[in-house]
Amino acid sequence: MESMLNKLKSTVTKVTADVTSAVMGNPVTREFDVGRHIASGGNGLAWKIFNGTKKSTKQEVAVFVFDKKLIDKYQKFEKDQIIDSLKRGVQQLTRLRHPRLLTVQHPLEESRDCLAFCTEPVCASLANVLGNWDNLPSPLPSDIKEYKLYDVETKYGLLQVSEGLSFLHSSVKMVHGNITPENIILNKSGAWKIMGFDFCIQSTNPSEQEPKFLCKEWDPNLPSLCLPNPEYLAPEYILSVSCETASDMYSLGAVMYAVFNKGKPIFEVNKQDIYKSFSRQLDQLSRLSSSTLQNIPEEVREHVKLLLNVAPAVRPDADQMTKIPFFDDVGAMTLQYFDSLFQRDNLQKSQFFKGLPKVLPKLPKRVIIQRILPCLTSEFVNPDMVPFVLPNVLLIAEECTKEEYIRLILPDLGPVFKQQEPIQASNMILLIFLQKMDLLLTKTPPDEIKNSVLPMVYRALEAPSIQIQELCLNIIPTFANLIDYPSMKNSLIPRIKNACLQTSSLAVRVNSLVCLGKILEYLDKWFVLDDILPFLQQIPSKEPAVLMGILGIYKCTFTHKKLGITKEQLAGKVLPHLIPLSIENNLNLNQFNSFICVIKDMLNRLEAEHKTKLEQLHVMQEQQKTFRITKFCFIELKQIDKVFNTSGTDLLTSASDSKENEMSSKQKKASLTLEEKQKLAKEQEQAQKLKSQQPLKPQATAITPPVKQTKDLTDTLIDNMSSLTSHSINKAKVASSNSFSSVPSIGVGMGFSSPIDNTKRNITNGLNPTMGFQTAGFSMGAGPTTQNFFSGPSATGTTKMNIVPTANMPNYSPMNAASAMSPLTQQNRPPDMSALDNLFGPQKPKVSMKQLAQQKSSQWVNQFVPPQGSPGASSSVLGPQMNMIGQPGFGIQGNPFFAPQNFAQPANTMTNSSSASNDLKDLFG
Repeated sequence: MESMLNKLKSTVTKVTADVTSAVMGNPVTREFDVGRHIASGGNGLAWKIFNGTKKSTKQEVAVFVFDKKLIDKYQKFEKDQIIDSLKRGVQQLTRLRHPRLLTVQHPLEESRDCLAFCTEPVCASLANVLGNWDNLPSPLPSDIKEYKLYDVETKYGLLQVSEGLSFLHSSVKMVHGNITPENIILNKSGAWKIMGFDFCIQSTNPSEQEPKFLCKEWDPNLPSLCLPNPEYLAPEYILSVSCETASDMYSLGAVMYAVFNKGKPIFEVNKQDIYKSFSRQLDQLSRLSSSTLQNIPEEVREHVKLLLNVAPAVRPDADQMTKIPFFDDVGAMTLQYFDSLFQRDNLQKSQFFKGLPKVLPKLPKRVIIQRILPCLTSEFVNPDMVPFVLPNVLLIAEECTKEEYIRLILPDLGPVFKQQEPIQASNMILLIFLQKMDLLLTKTPPDEIKNSVLPMVYRALEAPSIQIQELCLNIIPTFANLIDYPSMKNSLIPRIKNACLQTSSLAVRVNSLVCLGKILEYLDKWFVLDDILPFLQQIPSKEPAVLMGILGIYKCTFTHKKLGITKEQLAGKVLPHLIPLSIENNLNLNQFNSFICVIKDMLNRLEAEHKTKLEQLHVMQEQQKTFRITKFCFIELKQIDKVFNTSGTDLLTSASDSKENEMSSKQKKASLTLEEKQKLAKEQEQAQKLKSQQPLKPQATAITPPVKQTKDLTDTLIDNMSSLTSHSINKAKVASSNSFSSVPSIGVGMGFSSPIDNTKRNITNGLNPTMGFQTAGFSMGAGPTTQNFFSGPSATGTTKMNIVPTANMPNYSPMNAASAMSPLTQQNRPPDMSALDNLFGPQKPKVSMKQLAQQKSSQWVNQFVPPQGSPGASSSVLGPQMNMIGQPGFGIQGNPFFAPQNFAQPANTMTNSSSASNDLKDLFG
C-alpha cells in the first residue's frame, strides 16, 4: 500500500513538474510569474489553474494552462480539433466584457507544450467546490477541500449566472451552449463568473428581435473535449437538433439542481447510447416529481421545475429569473449592490454604507472578507467616503483574527490614519478611530501603533474641535493600559496637561483632570509626585468642578497603594495648596466636606508618621547615650586599673560582681597579643608562688619589750578598743550614707585590725573597711590636719573617699586581697609586702606602739601618698583624671590612719573576736 502511495505521489510530482516546465516555455511567462496549482476548470476540467502575479505591476492573476500531454492518446486530427475548440472558447471569452463573465487579463498564448492565458484572480471552479476534484494537485488544497457554500453565496451566485445569461441572450444574442459547474468560476472575491465558450452559438440575425441559432448535430465520434457535457444539455439539442436561449435556461436549472444536491446532476447520461438516454430523460422530465426536487429550497423549487420543463417555451428566461423572490434576500441584495457600486454616486453610496452595519452581522465571515471587505477598502481612495466606509471596516476587523487584521485590513488603514483633508472628514475619522481605539491597540503591531495610531491620538488632543478633545480625553483611560510607558510619559501626558492649561473650555479642563486621575495607576510614583502634583498648582481656574478634579487627583494619589504621597510632600506642597482651595467661596457644603475629609486624613497620616519617626529617633538617642556612658565607664575602669597596676601599691580593687570581672577578663584575654599573654602567664605564676608562701611570723628574740612599755601598750590598747566599740557603728553609718548616696563608685577593699601595724596576723584578722572612689576625680594632696577623712564638704558635689566596714570580709589579709584582686591587677603586679618586711625585720629594735605609730606609719602611707614637699605631693595618685575629693590637707600629719578613734569598726568584730587576745599573747608572751 505504501509503495502504491509513494508511486502515486511521485507520479503527481512528476506531472506537476512537467506542467511547470511546460508553462515556462509559454510566452505568458514573459510577463507573469506562475505560482501554485490551485484549481481546475473549463470543459472536462481540462484547464489547470495556477495563481500568479504580473511582473511589472505585481498584480495578482490566475494563469489557465492546458497541457498538451493530456491529449497524447488522440490522433493528430483529433488533437487539432481539441486545440481548436479550446482556442475558440478562450478567444470568445476574451472578446466579451461583462461583470458576470470571467475577465481575461492576458489573451491565449500557445507553445509547443501548452496553451495558457491569464484572468482575474480565481479561487476555484464550481465543480471543484461541489466535490469534483479532477485535474487537481495532490495533496488537495485545503481551501478547496474545506470550502463550504453558504446560502447567501448560493443565492447570489445563481443570480449572477442568471444575469450573465441575460447579458448573453439579450445583448450579445448568443447561446452559451455549455452552462455547467465546470464553466462557472468562483473568483477570489467569491463571485460566480461564466467561462467555457467553446460551443457558443451566435445568432444568425442579431439585428432582429427573434434571433435564430443554428445547432450542430451530436457526433459521438468526436473526442469528449470537443462536445458539451450532455448531463447539463437540454433535450432538444439531441432529440431535435435545435437550440435557443431557453436551452441555456434548462442548463441553468440543471446547475441549480446540482448545487443543492452536492454536485450530483439530475440525470446521468450514457454517452455510448446518448439518444436512448435522452429519450428516457424526456419521459422523466415530463413526470418530474416533488421528491426529486426535495433538496431544493421551497421558494425556488417551482422555478427549477419550470427550468427543467421539456417545452422550451415554458422555461423562464434569464431576465425573469433575476426577478424571482428567491433572490430578494438581504445578503444577496447587499452583494449585488456592491457589484454595482461603481455605478452609484456619493450620496447613494453614503446612504448604503450607513445601513450596512445592520446587514454585516447576518452574513458569513468568509463572505464578508472575500466579497465585502475588498469593496469597502477600495473606497478609501475617495476621501469624502472614508467616514462612511470606516465604521464598517472596523466592524469587520472586530471579527477578524489578529493575523487576518494585519494581512487584510491594516495595509489599507495606513493612509487613513494620516488623512487630514478635508477638515470635516478628518474630524469624523478621528472620532471613529477614537471610539475603536481599544480594537486598534489590541490588534495593531507595536511599531505601527507608535508610528500611526498614537500620533493620531496626539493630533486629536491638539485638534481645534472641543468635541474631539472631549471624546479623546474620555476614551484615553479605556486603553491606557495598552500604551507603552515611555509614550505615555513623554508624549501623552504632556499633551493632556497642555489641553488642560491652554483650553478655554471648562469641559475640556475638567475632562483633562478626570483623565489624569483615571490613568494615575499606570504611572510611576515619582513621576506623579514630581510632574503631576506640581502641575495641579499651575491651573488658574477656580470653578468647583475644576477644584473637585484637583482634589480627586490628590486623593487618588494619597490613597493608592502603588503611589502615595510622602510626608514631606504633604507638609510642604499638598496641604498648603489644598487648605486655601477648601475655603473657596464657590464650593458648596458637600464639596467643602470632601476637602476637609481629605485634609484631615492627610494630617492624621502626617502626624502618625512623624510621631513614629520621632519616637524611633528618641529611642536611638537613648541607646546611644547609654552606650556612651557604658563605654566611658569602661575606659575609666581601664585607666584606674592601669594607675593602680603601675603605682606599686598594695591597694586592691575588688569588683562588685565577680562574674562581671570574669567576663571582662575573658574579653581582655581575647584581645591580647601573644607577647601579652606570655607576660600574663608569668605574672600569674609569680602571684601563685606568693600566695602559697607561709605567713610571716614575728621573731620573739628580735623584740623584747620592757615592762613599762608593755604596760603603756596595754593601757593604750584598752582605751582604743573602748573608743572603737562606742563609735564604730555610728561612724560606719555616716560613712556609708555620705559616700554611696548619688553616683556609683568603685570599691577597693583594705583591711586593718588596729592602728598597730607590727604583726601580719593583726592585719589578717582586723577590720575590712571599703574605700569608695568616684570616677570623676581622685586626689591625695597635702592639706590641713583638721580635715576629717570620713566627712567632707558635700555642697559642691565633690567626690569623697570613705572607709566603710565590710561585714562579708572578716578574714582579710594582704594575701587574700591579692587573690581577690581583679584579674587585670594580678596580671600586672604581685602584692607588695615591703611594709611587713620593714615591720618584722630582725634588725629593728623593740619600740612602743606610740613610737611605732610616729615613726613607721608614714612609711606605710608613703606607699600611697607622695612625700610632702615633693613635686607630686599635690597631684593625683591615680593620675590627672582621678582627683581625690578635691579637698586640701590630706597629708601625713593630718592622715586619719594616725587617729585610731576615727576608724569606723563594727562592734562585733572586736568584741567577739579572739584575735586580740592572741595578739597580746604574741606580743607580750
